[in-house]
Amino acid sequence: MAVADTPLPVLIVLHQEHSSPGRVGRLLAERGHRLDIRRPCLGEELPETLAGHAGAVVFGGPQSANDSHDYIRREIDWLGVPLREGKPYLGICLGAQMLARHLGARVAPHPEGLVEIGYYPIRATEAGARMLGAPAPAGPTWPDHVYHWHREGFDLATGAELLAQGPTFPNQAFRYGERAFGIQFHPEVTHHMMCRWTVQGGERLDLPGARPRRAHFSDRLQHDARIRLWLEAFLERWLGEEDPALRAGDAGTCMS
Repeated sequence: MAVADTPLPVLIVLHQEHSSPGRVGRLLAERGHRLDIRRPCLGEELPETLAGHAGAVVFGGPQSANDSHDYIRREIDWLGVPLREGKPYLGICLGAQMLARHLGARVAPHPEGLVEIGYYPIRATEAGARMLGAPAPAGPTWPDHVYHWHREGFDLATGAELLAQGPTFPNQAFRYGERAFGIQFHPEVTHHMMCRWTVQGGERLDLPGARPRRAHFSDRLQHDARIRLWLEAFLERWLGEEDPALRAGDAGTCMS
């Protein structure tokens, strides 16, 4: 591959020392992107511009978008960079909640104290279905169950477009503008990550609404193939320079 054709790196923002970008990182690397990993919680700075990056992915973590830590506030403010520059942005769990906060929306626990830890159903809106292009069986569709690990959810910001809904936390995925997306669930989770999360965060499996540990693995066998196909299709469109399907709508353990 010629130097001029080498894909730009993707900025990866993680929130714990040993966190991993999981399957998202692997799929981006398979597309030829170098991963520029930054951890603001360890004092690493975020770039002043994304001119040298193909996009940015902000992952989950044990923090809350409502935390008063300086690095959390700086990270939320930094989200203006991809929005101003029109660069692809993907926020996963905490990263989605940070985007919601940046846009002025509320992030809060469930009013009845429920959490989503394990697999739970979601349903794509009409806008979400359009985003992936052709309807089934001609093209990829959203999975009907996805993997969660969170106790807070986000309101839909003014100007944002809802892409997927759920019964417990209604707002599951949204889009702001052409290239910024937030998703409440974790398509990046690998089997190894699930083993680690359910052991290191095992006490959270007793919270109201959480699924038992054995269900995480049995449900993965049932649902993960569709999640992987959805993620591959999503990333293909998310990074597309001028993909019309991306504009069709215009006509760690994450415990945040």
